[in-house]
Amino acid sequence: MNTYFENKTVVITGASSGIGKALAEEIATNGTILILAARRLEELESTKSICESKGATCEIQFLDISTETSIEEFVSKVKLSHAKIDLLINNAGISQRSQAEETPLAVDRRIMEVNFFGQVNLTKSLWTLLLKAEKANIVLISSVVGTFGFPQRSAYSASKHALEGFFESWLLENKHANIHFSIVSPGRIKTNISYSALKSDGTAHATMDDGQAKGISAKDCANKIIAGVLKNKRKIYVAKGEMVLVILRKFFPFIYFRLVKKLKLS
Repeated sequence: MNTYFENKTVVITGASSGIGKALAEEIATNGTILILAARRLEELESTKSICESKGATCEIQFLDISTETSIEEFVSKVKLSHAKIDLLINNAGISQRSQAEETPLAVDRRIMEVNFFGQVNLTKSLWTLLLKAEKANIVLISSVVGTFGFPQRSAYSASKHALEGFFESWLLENKHANIHFSIVSPGRIKTNISYSALKSDGTAHATMDDGQAKGISAKDCANKIIAGVLKNKRKIYVAKGEMVLVILRKFFPFIYFRLVKKLKLS
């Protein structure tokens, strides 16, 4: 699998932990050029060390995906150093643990800036470098709740619905044979995403949810994503029991709505 990424230039956002970190470590091989971006540079150093031990060339860059100036600075640095991008993985994101009626609009907007507008902005800004690759893959890390609504995830679910709708539209418009889009919908993955999830007051949830703790490992998730990308899959689900909800919402919505109200939410 890894030989595919030899001499490929790969950009991964949110690479300091979780799925982004696991993807970097699984992609890294001799000749891979990794551009790892996140806000936490110290954690990125750890990812860089592991990737370089596998033979990859690795550079780390600060990126706050919610801020236009940060995206502009990041893109300028990438364009100065690289002639093309073969793989862009839009992984940076933030979750939520709050009731819609109790959540100020400012918190809703913050989640949308990170999960939707930031991904759109970055992809558009790097588009010219993607076009220069012989074959380029754009990967969007969405969520199963980008397929259905879910309690205490109103803005998070909305941001993922928007992300999927926007990039599916772009996929349908795309006339460049060398550009391929993959939308990834993970279920519960064992990462720290619930720790940083926003509560109604905008502070971190700071708790590992039981469901998250029992989820698919980040490494297994990364390998399923990579396998799907190599097959040019447009939609990649990485989930266990959550797939039941996807199926119920599509074919038996009345059962879905009854069931979800009884589920443990954390």
